[in-house]
Amino acid sequence: MKYDSFREFQSPKKDKASLPDISTDIATDQTPEESIEEACQKLHSQLSTDLLDKIKSCSPSFFEKLVIDLLITMGYGGSRREAGKAIGGSGDGGIDGVINEDKLGLDVIHIQAKRWNSTVPAKEIRDFVGALALKNAKKGIFITTSKFTKDVGKSIEAGCKIILIDGERLADLMIEHNVGLSTVNTYHVKAIDFDYFEEN
Repeated sequence: MKYDSFREFQSPKKDKASLPDISTDIATDQTPEESIEEACQKLHSQLSTDLLDKIKSCSPSFFEKLVIDLLITMGYGGSRREAGKAIGGSGDGGIDGVINEDKLGLDVIHIQAKRWNSTVPAKEIRDFVGALALKNAKKGIFITTSKFTKDVGKSIEAGCKIILIDGERLADLMIEHNVGLSTVNTYHVKAIDFDYFEEN
């Protein structure tokens, strides 16, 4: 114990300040702008997941109204009263809603909205195509909170225009058009306006 080195070995100093902070020592080639972009992408991904979880916790009737609200916000039709309505319920004939394709109502788009966790099979698309045929309709949008099987495209008949929107795409559209969301913070990235500093 008379040697200093041995005493240090027996009772090392627990000095937290001397420990390296690996979170700040990680080498990176990213610019500040790239770091912000990466952080925004992570926030977007997490928001998308949280948004889908929230939608799945809502009732099917609320989901149908949400879909109409999203399409109206995207530019279909005019106001909710004029542009579209949610049908849903039993006896809906396989159609959950209708919306005008444009503000003048020149054409109507039929909607099927499935608030599901399981993958949507091709049979559901065939049933939707059949429901459109009964109404002599050629345009439809099938929206789900889950995913479609890979063979669903084969269920869409020629001459029938059906857009398929899965859960990931639905969340992206809601984020893009600010449906069901509120802004928490806004950050402005500024740069020098070199035109301002030009001297003639």
